[in-house]
Amino acid sequence: MDKNEFKKDGHYAVTLRSAEGRLRPANLYIHRMDEDYMIARHTSGPDVGLLIKLRYDDVVKIVRTHPVLDRKRFMIPEAMLKPQLWESRDSMRAYSSAPGLGK
Repeated sequence: MDKNEFKKDGHYAVTLRSAEGRLRPANLYIHRMDEDYMIARHTSGPDVGLLIKLRYDDVVKIVRTHPVLDRKRFMIPEAMLKPQLWESRDSMRAYSSAPGLGK
């Protein structure tokens, strides 16, 4: 996939290619986009809440996009999204909230 097909604060249902080459579905919320990768949050499944560093090439297909209302956007400190923090990691367990949901 190409970077231009994604938007920050977008919610996507996608097909991902795992490290083993297997295809699997995922629901993602995009927090940050850089040149070679994006920082996304799993919004369903066993990895819900997990922040991941995802290369654009790992996304095989965008199945569906969901509009994200302002009150349902995930808030996370900008310091947790800085490229320096993600140089040496591929994932991070973090909890954030959506102010409109009372969390």
